[in-house]
Amino acid sequence: MEGVMMAGKTVNVTAVRRKNNQIEFFEVPRKDISWVSNLKKIPLLRGIVAIIESSAKGAQHLNFSAEKYAEDEGGAEEQPSKKQGGFGNVSMILGVAVVGVLSFLFGKFVFTLVPAFIEQLLFQNLFENQILHNLLEGVIKIVLLLGYIYFISLTPLIKRLFQYHGAEHKVISAYEAGKELTVSNVQKFNTLHYRCGSSFIVFTVLVGVIVYSFFEYDNLWERLLLRILLLPLVIGLSYEVLRLTNSVRETPVLRYLGYPGLWLQKLTTKEPDDSQVEVSIASFERMLEIERELLQHRNAANAGQAV
Repeated sequence: MEGVMMAGKTVNVTAVRRKNNQIEFFEVPRKDISWVSNLKKIPLLRGIVAIIESSAKGAQHLNFSAEKYAEDEGGAEEQPSKKQGGFGNVSMILGVAVVGVLSFLFGKFVFTLVPAFIEQLLFQNLFENQILHNLLEGVIKIVLLLGYIYFISLTPLIKRLFQYHGAEHKVISAYEAGKELTVSNVQKFNTLHYRCGSSFIVFTVLVGVIVYSFFEYDNLWERLLLRILLLPLVIGLSYEVLRLTNSVRETPVLRYLGYPGLWLQKLTTKEPDDSQVEVSIASFERMLEIERELLQHRNAANAGQAV
């Protein structure tokens, strides 16, 4: 809300634009847990871990931006800065992270089970081919998803959120292209990006249609139970597909594999104004600055140990 989060290797940084036009930062160091890092190396499992992590950290940063937005809109007294968020109230941060993960799971269950229920209700007696039923379920899921995103994008708040989403993509693309991060340079780039989470959402629908086709069911309840049991597999495979489409995006023919996700981003990103791009640049540069400082500190410590 009125801001952008950038994730680095060692820190996540959110920059938000306050009502007084100042940019405020929220910085959360990323702590590596050995067993989690090991899971990230295992195909299929790493996708599930990535989703849980992103949901948890996203909830923390969304909570920060929502608090600042509420302060500005309500004229509340500004609270002490949470710039060093990673060292604040651990129980509060953990609670917000859990809510974020549960919210993701709830939304995923809704968009997984409701289309199956609707398809069964409308078409169960028309034919027996379960593969065709799965395809229709996928179509219903896409229609519900696109409709949901379109209608929420009509609200001013979500429209601005999608503009900041576009600003985030533009900054990352400009950086990857080796361009200086100025507003004029960044604005020349597209709002679409292959690694976007919006692409992941589309792939879960497409991969789900394929995976579900390998399993038969006898009634609605078996069908819904299968969807729940197969959800981790669908998430894991979809993540691998997302990685694949990003790795082949420069290959002339294979680059089209990522187009379904890019098409969805036509809804989830909007063209940002210059002030929104400024916030995105500030977030990205602050993240790089912290990472450089940490690297210098680490090198100095290693040098001291060597001596």
